[in-house]
Amino acid sequence: MNTPQPVDLLIAPQWIVPVVPRGLVLQEHALIIDAGHILDILPLADVRQRYLPRQSHHLPSQAVMPGLINLHTHAAMSLMRGLADDIALMPWLKEHIWPAEHAFVSEAFVNDGTLLACAEMIRGGTTCFADMYFYPMATASAVKQAGMRASLGLVVIDFPTGYAADADDYINKGLAARDALSGISTLSTIFAPHAPYTVGDRTFEKLLTFSGQLDLGIHVHLHETQAEITESVAQYGIRPLQRLANLGLLGPGLIAAHGVHLTQTEIELLAEHGCHIAHCPTSNLKLASGIAPVADLLTHAVNVGLGTDGAASNNRLDMFGEMRMAALLAKGASGNAEVLQAWRALEMATLNAAQALGLDGVIGSLEIGKAADLIAVDLSDVETQPCFDVVSHLVYAAGRSEVTHVWVEGRCLLSEGQLTTLDRREVLEKAKLWQKRLQAKSM
Repeated sequence: MNTPQPVDLLIAPQWIVPVVPRGLVLQEHALIIDAGHILDILPLADVRQRYLPRQSHHLPSQAVMPGLINLHTHAAMSLMRGLADDIALMPWLKEHIWPAEHAFVSEAFVNDGTLLACAEMIRGGTTCFADMYFYPMATASAVKQAGMRASLGLVVIDFPTGYAADADDYINKGLAARDALSGISTLSTIFAPHAPYTVGDRTFEKLLTFSGQLDLGIHVHLHETQAEITESVAQYGIRPLQRLANLGLLGPGLIAAHGVHLTQTEIELLAEHGCHIAHCPTSNLKLASGIAPVADLLTHAVNVGLGTDGAASNNRLDMFGEMRMAALLAKGASGNAEVLQAWRALEMATLNAAQALGLDGVIGSLEIGKAADLIAVDLSDVETQPCFDVVSHLVYAAGRSEVTHVWVEGRCLLSEGQLTTLDRREVLEKAKLWQKRLQAKSM
């Protein structure tokens, strides 16, 4: 008789939703975690003979699924949640957000704002996020403290801020951050030129060169508003996407945040080059930017992931909310109830987003060998009963309040709804201090 193998962790829920293979839901199965990775997924009846776990979680009313991935956000902007609401994008930026950033954004602001965002995201089942903001090293510090996974955007803009003096300064500071963070398994980096209306051709060309040399992707706001497109035509004679295409930036390393206003030809261009869209339905609605043509993007096999955008424009970092919103909005906009089914919305918030970040070999699904980034969702209460279809419930019925456990690389960040790596009281105290400073400035 074989001796059972010692392992770190056994997780035995009512359901396992691995995402791959598509549509599969396992019952009476367990996940075996060791050294931060998924070692096995097997029938619960077989566990005792094969494994000796040091720790076990029996979750009789939970569904365990991959951790959610927020494909586009500005984590530190959580400190500006509700600062300026019910305003269109450009007035929101120029009259409220950019002045506040000029006055307050610093390493301390970014660290504290990111800690607030991480606390919210962990409690909502998000294990990884793609960020785009200043001071990436401060963001990294907060992410490491929280224990999350992140793709850190190396922001580049053509005008000066407190963070950098010019485009070259942004690039140099970004490259220094990339070097400093290399080798940390939970952190990756990506170039993050803000948008075509804040970045010139010369800067884009430099980023393209560095991107090719260093194998770094590019994460950029693109076709978020009609005004952005109108201004591009007036200044450059072409729409922003065509401008990026002419510069050679389109490819499988490009994540286009928003992609609201796209023609059929532009969708075909994105598909041809293997680009990705970070769909942010709630932020787009709140800023009245429009509704992205998700049905057409999916028809053309463009990879679409989900993001929240920043809490300053959403005002929630709630990926369960984004899944539901994306599915409902696509149906309403297309007139086709089958266009974005629950399983597809779940893929957009997990595997599709991982693919966009080049991390689909590591996260995004529960498969043997992948990192143990996973969450447990309780489906036993009145809001989620009866349960005929687990995947449907995860998208349409459950919410972030049902998340009970979160693990990243097998490390528990949330246990029975309680944060384990962050001090909730300390995070709240820091947020209140920044609120007082921001309010005092605006008075």
